[in-house]
Amino acid sequence: MHPAPATRNPWPIAIPACFVVFVAITAGLVAFSASQRVELVSPDYYEQELKYQAQIERMDRARQASGEGAVAYDPQRQQISIRLPGEPAGRKPAGQVRLYRPSSARLDRTLELEVDATGGQVLDARALEPGLWRVRVSWAVEGKEFFLEQCVVVRRKAS
Repeated sequence: MHPAPATRNPWPIAIPACFVVFVAITAGLVAFSASQRVELVSPDYYEQELKYQAQIERMDRARQASGEGAVAYDPQRQQISIRLPGEPAGRKPAGQVRLYRPSSARLDRTLELEVDATGGQVLDARALEPGLWRVRVSWAVEGKEFFLEQCVVVRRKAS
């Protein structure tokens, strides 16, 4: 009878090889990560912060104005009504109404603010796509700027 051939044990080579491969992959990932440019702060961070602070102040002025500003959607008439806070008597605010569609920038619209004597404006919403819209109203009265933002959900009129 022939003696069984001796089998070779792979473990003395496989275990150190696994460690070497692991260390090489880890070193490669560390080198790759270190070479990536990641900036958490924009170069003009301070200027952006000042602009944002000005926006907060406009929103606070609108909140503190006498009366309550509101934006509402009437599904029966398919209209968006805007009511500015404050006393509009004798003061014609200048500003814009931005209809912002978060899901599609191509649907965004900007309209001139044209309030009536009671401080309100009605927008026709029949041409707007159904869904969520952010109505952003910015205006100025006597050198003071104001900002109001509310969401409305436009629906098709039930037949």
